[in-house]
Amino acid sequence: MLKPVFTILFFLLAAPLILALFIANSYHVERSVVIEQPVEVVFNYIKYLKNQDKYSRWANIDPNMKKDYRGIDAQVGFVSAWHSEHPDVGTGEQEIVGITPMQRIDYELRFLAPFEATEPAYMLTKRIGETTEVKWGFQGHMNYPMNLTFLFIDFEKQIGDDLQAGLDQLKMILEQ
Repeated sequence: MLKPVFTILFFLLAAPLILALFIANSYHVERSVVIEQPVEVVFNYIKYLKNQDKYSRWANIDPNMKKDYRGIDAQVGFVSAWHSEHPDVGTGEQEIVGITPMQRIDYELRFLAPFEATEPAYMLTKRIGETTEVKWGFQGHMNYPMNLTFLFIDFEKQIGDDLQAGLDQLKMILEQ
């Protein structure tokens, strides 16, 4: 009598863990926009991490967010830290870890709450005549068995929509 019950319970517990073995544990999101400005204007604006407060969707969710800065903005090693009670913002920091002038800025995002994670992000600029294409990208991962979350949440769409909203705001700011 107990053997069938235990078999069913074992299957119910083991099935999701087995399924998680076959689900990707990482994702990559990238969005882009073309801005009617030369690459020098665009790059010299986005290289300042403090400027993200003007166009990043996440920076504008909580007007009461506390911000702290360390280092010299627009240089490798500059850190922008934030703390918010809003569940979509949380607590963390972003550090500039690499700059290739007029081409690329690499960041390390360190999320501290409501979850802990360290993930890379970047912004790319490319001259297209007198305009500039800007790409904003993010990479994320979920360790096994938390990668089961990918079955229920479309991180690529969710984060991608936020990146695109930020890029659209950046375009509006720089084309004024």
